[in-house]
Parts: sequence; structure tokens; C-alpha cells
Amino acid sequence: SGIGLETVQKFHLFFSFRYFVESTHPDVIQQLLQDKIIRGCRLRNAEGEETELITETFTSKSAILKTSEGAGGPSTSQGPDAQNKPDVPADLFKFYEQMDKDEEEEEETQTVSFEVKQEMIEELQKRCIHLEYPLLAEYDFRNDSVNPDINIDLKPTAVLRPYQEKSLRKMFGNGRARSGVIVLPCGAGKSLVGVTAACTVHKRCLVLGNSAVSVEQWKAQFKMWSTIDDSQICRFTSDAKDKPIGCSIAISTYSMLGHTTKRSWEAERVMEWLKSQEWGLMILDEVHTIPAKMFRRVLTIVQAHCKLGLTATLVREDDKIVDLNFLIGPKLYEANWMELQNNGYIAKVQCAEVWCPMSPEFYREYVAIKTKKRILLYTMNPNKFRACQFLIKFHERRNDKIIVFADNVFALKEYAIRLGKPYIYGPTAQGERMQILQNFKHNPKINTIFISKVGDTSFDLPEANVLIQISSHGGSRRQEAQRLGRVLRAKKGTVAEEYNAFFYSLVSQDTQEMAYSTKRQRFLVDQGYSFKVITKLAGMEEEDLSFSSKEEQQQLLQKVLQASDLDAEEEVVAGEYGSKSSQVSRRAGTMSSMSGADDTVYMEYHSSRSKAASNKHIHPLFKRFRK
Repeated sequence: SGIGLETVQKFHLFFSFRYFVESTHPDVIQQLLQDKIIRGCRLRNAEGEETELITETFTSKSAILKTSEGAGGPSTSQGPDAQNKPDVPADLFKFYEQMDKDEEEEEETQTVSFEVKQEMIEELQKRCIHLEYPLLAEYDFRNDSVNPDINIDLKPTAVLRPYQEKSLRKMFGNGRARSGVIVLPCGAGKSLVGVTAACTVHKRCLVLGNSAVSVEQWKAQFKMWSTIDDSQICRFTSDAKDKPIGCSIAISTYSMLGHTTKRSWEAERVMEWLKSQEWGLMILDEVHTIPAKMFRRVLTIVQAHCKLGLTATLVREDDKIVDLNFLIGPKLYEANWMELQNNGYIAKVQCAEVWCPMSPEFYREYVAIKTKKRILLYTMNPNKFRACQFLIKFHERRNDKIIVFADNVFALKEYAIRLGKPYIYGPTAQGERMQILQNFKHNPKINTIFISKVGDTSFDLPEANVLIQISSHGGSRRQEAQRLGRVLRAKKGTVAEEYNAFFYSLVSQDTQEMAYSTKRQRFLVDQGYSFKVITKLAGMEEEDLSFSSKEEQQQLLQKVLQASDLDAEEEVVAGEYGSKSSQVSRRAGTMSSMSGADDTVYMEYHSSRSKAASNKHIHPLFKRFRK
């Protein structure tokens, strides 16, 4: 089996855990061997002599066979105009496509390689990065005779789209499996790419998602697209722990593998089994979560020859996204969202930002309060509630399927209960979640569901075509794109020229939410989407909506003001970046609070811990005089 590097050198992992550094440039290999540290990593024979350089000639051939261009792929033939003007291509897209094809064509390549010690791999990688010759891992799965092949193939009904084929050709371009990240929009068939990769490698496969729902969905995808037997798939979540005996495909979550505290006896046995296996392929779904501290441990716990990361958004608000280059590998392929939309592979979405004016009473309190309760005030704005209710009624009359997102659990419950709709958030039991999602998919009477941030990723709801966002996670670009992805799946029986999906972001005017909203849209604007600003929803006055009287609005305001500061907090999702590890919450107060106006009393406490800390540096002679 093998591993490799594309830019200048390739680094191979061979079946009996033999590692080779390989390059098509002999001068680079000689240059690396001049380095003292790299020379120290080189494997020596029993006599202590360095092993010889190996020179090979082979024909690079993709492991993914190309389908005929008639299968929906664009034509690459040059027109007569392009032939008359060879310097300026008539169609740049076709020109770049042809360049890609030329790269992928078979050609004879001569490589030079040397073997290195397994225990020095990390040191070698660090040194090569320092020398500006980064290593790319490739797995030569066809020549791996130690790991058994598994009985898995794609079903005849599984037809890859042109962009899915292209992404896999980047991964299997030279007949080996290259570790890296494939970026495809939500709803563009990332799961099929993962299943096809597993069918191509034909070795044991470990799939990691970020929730129990995604584990169930991955199992369903393997059964839908491949010939794998149900008994060969085992799940490892808090609710489902299948017996791993004779298992070829294991599916689990990042949090289950990254768990550091005590496990149950059964979970401990499964973990030991996962660690003891030699995995041919590891598929990392929603790979942008991997740089989080608790999740990156997963990569050191299990051994895998090839790592494939899948995501729709290769962005994070911190700087840790670059870590993926070293943790997994480089970006192998990224699809163009607009191109996929124009070809009808994903839905054509109308994005709109609905401006909701703050009611005077709510705005007066918003200006006066400086605590996190401000978030509740602009989320529970009665005009925002009315806009949300109007949009739900409007789209339900069209028989659309609607998802309403709210990061704040207080607002989520308040909206859902008042409108009589089902809702899903962190503590919702797995069985109840699946029941709500199944009803949403198949029951014509359940057309609207409310979901907290647990539904940002890995919730497969192809029926949904309307998304309304009432509160969000600050200025997160990733979250905005992931949420849009919930309605991106191509809709059956609709014309591609018309908008067939709708994304509404409800924003309270003249509040901090406006600034956040602009930040959040940056990623989608870069992808080619434009946001239409709606300041007034036509026909809203004729509807019978909640909070139409001042008394109702005043009652809602009192309820919001009575809520605690904890109610204003966003829901915390395990392993999410940006969530603080410290459990300290800072609260601002007013002078009237300090003097007891709202039943609070100013008191000082001396804890035994602080007393012990202050006594630590005192001479023993004086300690006896201290109480």
C-alpha cells in the first residue's frame, strides 16, 4: 500500500508499514539527503548502512474510470473560432477543462525514492515543511496484500455526476489514494463521493460524523449506493453500539472517539477494537470541525492509511483551518456553487434579508440594558415574530416545507410553542428527533419544524425548500453557508430557470444583529449569491398575526425581562470552536442594582481556596498568628 506527495515529492506508506519518500525530481531527493535531520530519518540495514535509492518507471492511471461526455458532462471540443485564434481561447471554462484533462491523461513517469524509519515520520514531515518541500500522503491500496479486501462495490443505480467524478479523479489520479479534502456544496452529493471512495479502495473504512443523526444517515447512504451487507456496518454512538465482529465499515462521531472521561465497559471494548484495527480509509465528514482541540485527538487515536475530508465550507472564524493541511492533507477539489446551480445539480435559491423594525418598548430596553439580555430583546422583537409567522403561513399555503433556525433556545421554544410547531434542540432524545424528521419528510400535515444549531450540519432534509433564520451565531460565515445548504438539494419537477428554494434571514433593525448579518454573508457573496433586502413584506397587514396589540407586546417584553442571563446564552454544541472552556460568566449591573433596587444584595465571600492560596507564601512562623 502506499502514500505520496504531489508538488515535488511523494511519501509512501507501504502495506507492512514501510514508508518511502518519492519524487519525480532526482535533484530534489539528493537535496533532501544533504540535510542532516532527513539523513537521520533514513532506514539503515542490519550492517548500519543506508538503504539504496529505488528508481521506478510506471504509467499513471486513474483508479476512477471516466464516463462518456454524453452523461451530462460539458463538451471539451474546441470550436472553429478557437482554432483560428489559438492565443485567446473562445471559452475559458473549456480551456481550463482541457488543461485538466491533459493532466489526467496517462503518461510514463520515472520516480526516485528512499525508505525511512516509521518512528521518524513526524520528524521528517516537520523538517520537510521547514525546507518548503511539504509531503503529501498517498496509499498504494492495490499493492496492499496485508489488509484484506472487503466485499463492497457501487450498485449499478449509482451514477456519478461530472463534478463528483472529477473530485474523485483528483483523489485517485495516479492509481493511489491521496489524502486530502474535497469541498462540495451541501446537497451536492458529498455522501456518494465518500461511498465511492470506500468502494474504490476496497479496504476497511471508518466514517466519522458530528452527530448521531449523521451516523444513521451515513449508514443509510452506504446501504443505498453500495452492495455492502447490513451485518458488515457497525455504528458506535451513545445510543447504538453494534457488535464489531466481522465489521468492514465502522461509523461513529468525533465526540465518541475524542471522549476523555470514563466510559462504560461496552464502550471501552469497542474503543479498544477501533484502535487495534488498521483502517484503509478514514472519511471525515464536516471536516472543518477537526481543528477543534478535542476533535484533533481523534487522528492520533486511530490508524488509517488514507484520510478523506468532506465539507461544504472550508472556513473558520479562527485561524485553525490551515491546520487541515498537516492534519489531513491539501484541498484536492472545490466545486463552483454557481456552476452547479446553473446546471441544475443544486437548487436555485433566492436569498433575502428581511429588516424588522424594533418596537419602541423593546428598543427602549435594548438601549438601556448592557448585558447579554440584549440578544433576547432583538431576537424576541414582536415585529420579527410577526414576520416569521407571516412567512410560515405564506409558504405553507404553497405546500412548501419550512425549516426555522434559532441559535437561542429560549427564543426557539417561545416561537415553536406559540406557533404550535415541533422543535429539535440539544437535549431532544435521538428517538424523538428521528420521529420529528420522518414526519417532516413524509407527513403532509407537518410542514414546518424549528431547529437549534444542532441542525446546522449533517441533517439530510432534501424535502425542505424554505429556510427562515431568526437568530444566529454572531458573524459566523460557515454557519450561514451550512444553513443555506439545508435547502440546496436539487428539487424534483421544478424549472431550473426559476427560484425553487428560499432563504430568509430576519434581522432587527438598528441593532448589533445588522452588523453580524453583513459579516455572515461574506462567504455566500464570494460564492456568487446576492442578498435581496426586504424592508416591508407585502400583504402582512391583512394577515391575522400574533402580538398585534400593545398589551400582548408588553406581556412578551415582561417575559423577556424576567428571563435570566443564561437564557440569553446560545446553545453549546460539543467541540464547537469559539465556545469557551472556562465556566465563568461576567455580568454587568447598574448602580440601582448595587443598592438593592432589584432584590440583589452586595456581599463579599472568602473561599477556603483563596485563603489557602494567600497563606501559601507566608513563613510558617507567622501562620499561627493568622485565623
